Amino acid sequence: MNISEFLNLLEANPEAELRFEYAHGKQVRADYHITEVKNVHIEATDCGGRQDSWRETVIQLWEPEQAEETRKSLSTRKALAILGRVGAVQPLLKERPLKFEYGNPEFHTSQLPVMGYEIQPDRLLLKLGTDTTQCKAQELCGPATSTTQAVKEEVAASACAPGSGCC
Repeated sequence: MNISEFLNLLEANPEAELRFEYAHGKQVRADYHITEVKNVHIEATDCGGRQDSWRETVIQLWEPEQAEETRKSLSTRKALAILGRVGAVQPLLKERPLKFEYGNPEFHTSQLPVMGYEIQPDRLLLKLGTDTTQCKAQELCGPATSTTQAVKEEVAASACAPGSGCC
C-alpha cells in the first residue's frame, strides 16, 4: 500500500475508527497516537557492490506509557487531518511504499507494511505484516541455485577429458 491508497481508504470511510493489527489477533491499543510521518530516502549498496536507492513513507504509531482507558481510537477523519497538516509542511510521497512503525514492551519496534484491511460499518482495521530480508545480489554472490548447479554438472559431463581422444 502507498500513501495515495491509504488516503483513498480513509476518505471512503470518513466516520470509522482507525485500528491496526500488528500480529495475528493483536491490535495496537485504542489510545495510540500518530506521532510522525517520515519521508525516508534509502541509499544502499548490496554485497555484490551494486548501488540502489528508493524512497518510502513511514508513519509512526505510539502508545502512551500509561494507558488512556477512556480514549477512543483515532478516527479516519482525524488521521486525514494529521496527514493534511503534514502535507502542508512536507510533501507526501503518495506513490511510494507505506509502512507503519510500531512497537510495545511485548513486540519489538518494527516497520510493518500493510498486508490487507477489513472494513466494518464503524471501523477500518489495517492488518500489518512483516517483510523478510532478501539478498539482492544473490545471482552474483549468493549460494548456487539448483538450476545453476545442474548446468555446471552438464557442462562438466560433456567436456573432453585429457587423453580421451575427443579432440
